Amino acid sequence: MKSLKSLVQIFAILRHALRGFPLAVGAVLLLSACNGAADPLADPPGDEWLSDGRTYSAQRFSPLTQIDASNVKGLGLAWYDDLDTYRGVEATPLYADGVLYNILPFNITIAYDAKTGKRLWTYDPEVPREMGRYACCEPVARGLAMWKDKLIIATLDGRLIGLDRKTGEKIWSTRTFDNERYAYTITGAPRVFDGKVVVGQSGGDLGVRGFVAAWDADTGRKLWKFYLTPGNPAKGPDGEASDPIMDMIRKTWFGDKYWELGGGANAWDSIAYDPENKLVFVGTGNGSPLSRYHRSENKGDNLFLCSIVALHADTGEYAWHYQMVPGEDWDYTCTSSIVSADLEIDGKERQVVMQAPKNGFYYVLDRKTGELISAKSYVKVNWSSGPDPETGKMIVNPEARYGVDPVLVYPGPGGAHNWFPMAYSPRTKLAYFPAYQSGRTYALDPDFKAKPFRSNSGWGGYGPHQIGQTLALQKEGDKDEKAWLVAYDPVKQAIAWKVDLPRHGNGGVFVTASDLVFEGTTRQTFAAFDAKTGKQLWEFPTQSAPVAGGITYELDGEQYVAINAGWGGGAAQVERGAGIELPRAPARLLVFKLGGEQQLPPLAAQEPVPPPPALRASEAEVQRGAKLYAETCAQCHGDNAVGGVKDLRHMDAATHAKFDDIVLKGLYVEKGMGNFSDLISEQEAHDIHAYLIARANEDWGE
Repeated sequence: MKSLKSLVQIFAILRHALRGFPLAVGAVLLLSACNGAADPLADPPGDEWLSDGRTYSAQRFSPLTQIDASNVKGLGLAWYDDLDTYRGVEATPLYADGVLYNILPFNITIAYDAKTGKRLWTYDPEVPREMGRYACCEPVARGLAMWKDKLIIATLDGRLIGLDRKTGEKIWSTRTFDNERYAYTITGAPRVFDGKVVVGQSGGDLGVRGFVAAWDADTGRKLWKFYLTPGNPAKGPDGEASDPIMDMIRKTWFGDKYWELGGGANAWDSIAYDPENKLVFVGTGNGSPLSRYHRSENKGDNLFLCSIVALHADTGEYAWHYQMVPGEDWDYTCTSSIVSADLEIDGKERQVVMQAPKNGFYYVLDRKTGELISAKSYVKVNWSSGPDPETGKMIVNPEARYGVDPVLVYPGPGGAHNWFPMAYSPRTKLAYFPAYQSGRTYALDPDFKAKPFRSNSGWGGYGPHQIGQTLALQKEGDKDEKAWLVAYDPVKQAIAWKVDLPRHGNGGVFVTASDLVFEGTTRQTFAAFDAKTGKQLWEFPTQSAPVAGGITYELDGEQYVAINAGWGGGAAQVERGAGIELPRAPARLLVFKLGGEQQLPPLAAQEPVPPPPALRASEAEVQRGAKLYAETCAQCHGDNAVGGVKDLRHMDAATHAKFDDIVLKGLYVEKGMGNFSDLISEQEAHDIHAYLIARANEDWGE
């Protein structure tokens, strides 16, 4: 004990002496002297937040206790920074050695003095703004990574870039995919594990093949790559044609052209690491197309869709997998937070990973073997009755396998728990996450044909003989819609408590050792709850819902809390789709401390909705435009032309006049609105415009 105390004292002295140098560098210098080479992220200091989930366990648990239930009401705004965008800002910031790091849409990266909010440097990787057209739910970035003296960003157009975190200057850059031939993007945070940057990509809805790859964090050199769906067996990139794992997963796919449709399974957000077992856990996405009927002849489990896949960190070789949704058919991605913990189950301590994905079940798996320990639903579910008690495989309800006749399925594609980060407290033994109960009417489009660079669902239900049933079923499903902040006991597989919240889109969660849970809400507030009871203890109006994951850090004896408030992406589509459309401010980074006295400026007055032009198109043109809009525009602008990054029912006369120039000539490309002339003709643009005018007239005055 005496030698340990001396070591801590030495560390404190050296840390003070190294003030001004990156803390992680100081830690490496000290620990290297004691133990040889060390991983600066393995056990970060309690006052730092050095990685997306704070530690390799991704628990988003902070040991800080200065802010607690007795004083949290005194939390006030210390400083804020306007981020000059109305797009969604979904990133978890990082903090080290007095500097706060943040990343915005199109991967603009900013370093701040964490005490004052002064910008120290800004790095713009100059992502081509037309890449925004390929990003489902906006060109967001959910975070960045840190390794020693480097900050690492993964750009929307597929570059990994290592920056000097003191100056913001580029050290190295490498490409991770070919985005000229394929609709790949990166929206998730890169993760660094023991000197390796591990990154996936988005694009499953647009027809790409998922993979995950590792790169050297010091140099950007590629280390390994693992495909998550099978490719053309006649070509076999990276030698996969003879790979026994590819042979295994290919047996779960059917048809002779599934590789041309992409397959999907993109690792677009959650990737985690177990340093003890040297395993990387990859959460995989939906299929491409979404409908199994059009993807795989309505047969097969389609590995590795909607799964956790464990890979050996050093080589990228397969270790194990568990598939949450065999034959995924409903856009149930399994890319939600993957959290590690040690739990006592049936009197025995188990090393586990936990996930609450979109499909409505909470899973606890053995993290060394992938064995299913337990799975139970936490919202209304009818796609599955749960796992088979003998095999652990999920049992799919055959009635949820939709045909051309509409079927109401729970949850809907918005998911019971989407990407919004989950937290776990080793003190309370509870996990915390936003939950959403919803149902969706599914049906096949029998005339569907997959198209590159378009959203490929294969869903229908809006033909003349289906529309009445579709709307009636959806009205029934809408009655069940609810949203909560949930505290979940993973050992008992039961909800410990839940707090009602207005609607889908409540933000990511973190928890502290003083038993406080922090979350952004769709009331456009940032709030603190008692981690044991769910009692709300504090709330601050943020003028835009914070959907990101927040952090807490300590600097010069004061504890701070930081959160990005930027309402956008799919969450904004849901809010506006519900007809709510609250006034909101541009996105901001908000930083709080006890006694903070800063005030936000008042919201600007809302401009009146302009009257729509008269509809002069035929019903056939409007119907063609509705289908084209759903395939091409809805990702950013919302289902049924409601909401999204820009509500197109609310275009003014000048925007209507230059509609073709915007869509076919790239007039607004610098705003992220790409040139679509390679996808749609002048007549098709006319039909989409006719549909938007029709929708504006339908909803005018509401």
